[in-house]
Amino acid sequence: MAPWTGAELLALSPLRALWLALAAAFLLALLLQLVPPGLFPGYAFFQDLIRYGKTKLGGVPRPAACRAFDVPKRYFSHFYVIAVLWNGFLLWFLIQSLFLGVPFPNWLHALLRILGAAQFQGGELALSAFLVLLFLWLHSARRLFECLYVSVFSNAVINVAQYCFGLVYYVLVGLTVLSQVPMDGRNGKNVLMQARWFHILGMVMFIWSSAHQYKCHVILGNLRRNKAGIVIHCNHRIPFGDWFEYVSSPNYLAELMIYISMAVTFGFYNTTWWLVVTYVFFSQALSAFLSHKFYKSQFVSYPKHRRAFLPFLF
Repeated sequence: MAPWTGAELLALSPLRALWLALAAAFLLALLLQLVPPGLFPGYAFFQDLIRYGKTKLGGVPRPAACRAFDVPKRYFSHFYVIAVLWNGFLLWFLIQSLFLGVPFPNWLHALLRILGAAQFQGGELALSAFLVLLFLWLHSARRLFECLYVSVFSNAVINVAQYCFGLVYYVLVGLTVLSQVPMDGRNGKNVLMQARWFHILGMVMFIWSSAHQYKCHVILGNLRRNKAGIVIHCNHRIPFGDWFEYVSSPNYLAELMIYISMAVTFGFYNTTWWLVVTYVFFSQALSAFLSHKFYKSQFVSYPKHRRAFLPFLF
């Protein structure tokens, strides 16, 4: 595990700049939820852009023009189809590079250079990047399975801008992982000899967080099914069980923990990935905040001890 150096901390690659900008944008969107609606123009359009699914209901009246840009929320599955295919594609190139010595294709190598590929990290990052990319692919495959067989989607919608962002997101995050592989030829022949304690810790955290997220999605899906597993309605109900006893959106909390587990797998010191985690934190916090407001507005008996995102805190 190589510690941060002054040069690494100061270097602002295109990827780091992008993740920093995204994190700042979602932090701003979260803070703007505290601003009274009449204080800035375009408030209704802004709220419609950042909300999706149930959070578009019961809030600020939607401008009629925004409805023309709606797509079904069930299209979430498209994100994970792209993620499984693209990140599986990248994982195959990485496996060939690390275990068979086959160099990346020229176009991919050039793209990673443009994005600011790692050039000064320790050699163990080769194994770290492989594990994180594998985790990302497994996460995407599980989420695709959940979208197809676990979740029960209503007629809720998302904005087409959100849909396009979701398609691009998993392409970008996969390239971010691959860009952390040292490109100076120091990966070594026996990648497995690079194993460290934080790889094991990261793997355990990833499995633990993924299991809780899956359980939370099963709980949500079962709210719309009978005991025989047949969908009987698409209404919203108060979920109970597992992390729902602490927060309104434990699936978002688990998503954050999954990305933190990847930061641990990178050895704690990967600046680029911590910027990704920062973006995930603010984006999931915003979604959880809006979801929490929805539940409280719809159910008078909603548990008062539940927080939105972080147990006992927020």
